[in-house]
Amino acid sequence: MVQLTLPQNSKVRKGKTWNEPSGDKSHWRRFDIYRWDPETGENPRVDTYYVNLKNCGPMVLDALIKIKNEIDPTLTFRRSCREGVCGSCSMNINGTNTLACTLAIEDVGSPVRIYPLPHMDVHKDLVPDLTHFFAQHRSIEPWLKTESPAPVTEWLQSREDREQLDGLYECILCACCTTACPSYWWNGARFLGPASLLAAKRWVADSRDESTGSRLDNLEDPFRLYRCHTITNCVQVCPKGLNPAKAIAELKRLMVERQL
Repeated sequence: MVQLTLPQNSKVRKGKTWNEPSGDKSHWRRFDIYRWDPETGENPRVDTYYVNLKNCGPMVLDALIKIKNEIDPTLTFRRSCREGVCGSCSMNINGTNTLACTLAIEDVGSPVRIYPLPHMDVHKDLVPDLTHFFAQHRSIEPWLKTESPAPVTEWLQSREDREQLDGLYECILCACCTTACPSYWWNGARFLGPASLLAAKRWVADSRDESTGSRLDNLEDPFRLYRCHTITNCVQVCPKGLNPAKAIAELKRLMVERQL
């Protein structure tokens, strides 16, 4: 029988325990957080932190900020708006990709297990390397492309045409969907992933854009678009309630229709 094991330096070990209460724990919550520092050369570990919820905000991000400010200043993570707008604090919490700023602590079981987004290289702790993710998004040319002379004021659009962009433009590029996609895990180097393809559909659907043909040409590849197998993990984890799987299916339909 074939035995598969992880490389020795990738095995996650048990880490430190911080701030464990000695008395009543009814108002305390345990957080198990992935830690890895590339400068130490040590294996990744999972540190355990205890937070008194009486002195903490309601969201998981509030607990992370409290841990960093009051318990362990070496903890590293991204955050910015705290309103579910910027996408910076995307991470895997209790097995699901989500935003730490919009997930209430009371909605998560105990302990709260926090890891970086899956299947991505990690800079440190909860900070994934999104360089490739953003390069793929840039490859679909997410800007208005026209050949007509620019108008004096602005490019006009009817209400009906504007409504065609609903469910597409709201993406905040948090990468929750892309890093939850098994097809992206297998073919991440060439498959663009749900977030980039959702953006591609947004510009194809824009009535003001005049490069629909070249945009679809850019997707005419066995991997860039067609590695999507409609697993729909992307739909389940999107914190904005978007449907990348539907957008990808519509792109595939357009690719077929233009051949007829």
